[in-house]
Amino acid sequence: MDQTPDVLELEREVRSPKKKNGASREPRVATCKHLYLSGRPELKEFIRYVKKNAVHPPVTDALIEEWNAAHKFAAELERTEQGIADDPPIVKLDIHGRHLPFLKKFLKNPMLKNGFNSVPAEIALVELDRLVVYQKHIDLTHVERLKKEIGPAPSEEVIFKTALPYDPPKPPVKWASKGGDSFVFVSPSKDLRYLGTMSLKPKHVTGYPSSGTLVGCPAAAIGFGSNFLNAVYFNKRLILNNGSHRAYALRDLGVTHVPCIIQHVSSMDELDVVATSQIVEKADFFLKHPRPSMLRDYFNPQLRKVMKAHIKVREITVRIVVEETYVPAL
Repeated sequence: MDQTPDVLELEREVRSPKKKNGASREPRVATCKHLYLSGRPELKEFIRYVKKNAVHPPVTDALIEEWNAAHKFAAELERTEQGIADDPPIVKLDIHGRHLPFLKKFLKNPMLKNGFNSVPAEIALVELDRLVVYQKHIDLTHVERLKKEIGPAPSEEVIFKTALPYDPPKPPVKWASKGGDSFVFVSPSKDLRYLGTMSLKPKHVTGYPSSGTLVGCPAAAIGFGSNFLNAVYFNKRLILNNGSHRAYALRDLGVTHVPCIIQHVSSMDELDVVATSQIVEKADFFLKHPRPSMLRDYFNPQLRKVMKAHIKVREITVRIVVEETYVPAL
């Protein structure tokens, strides 16, 4: 399959180049640095992640000891920081002043209307340290790339564009037929996803040779999400729904408040519609726990494990199944 250099570099997890004398070198493993939140909510999930992703995973006994220490510290935070996730400040943008030029550009993005119309939503400034987070792992290597793009002292416009990009994301991606009726998509971006089905008419399909008279073309759409920093507000809490790496990068650069799309949810049914499945599955922890996981925890050495991890790429395979039969005419 023809791939871009970026995809190839990320996909080569093991290489065995030859030495000058013809002997094989030790396999070279493509790695990155990962951060993983420890101490809650489940020990087995922590062990499973480290064992699966770390290049040199510690023995299970050591992982249990490490998690127990983090769990003890998290329990202490329940006492000293109880309720800290409640009622986070939501500050309206200065729509008549400094934020207006950035906001005008952002509002032209068609993904805004199509992706955030299920529940009431607003664009406002949020305090990063007060956000509840569901994502336990952060790719620190990717964060360093983001920080270089952002710069050491980002302006308000750069902060706005990082959190709420004006243009759709364009990460490298390649796709090709695997033979028959299967197609594979590969990208270093974890945001590559299935976007749903599309019903295309002949007028939508141009410049493609057909062996017959085309009447319709059912399609599986693969692409990238909106990539906007967005949070769900429910039960007096703001849960970061998308944009964990950019939020981490900005906070690591000293930025404390960022623009964010906030979706206001009034029921569990609405939460099920707009929130990621990980939030819905453990809603009680994020919405009711005295001290849930928060973005500030990513930076606390007592609550995180940093390890060398295998680099992985996102791959999506689409298979087309066609059945032909006869049914009674109506």
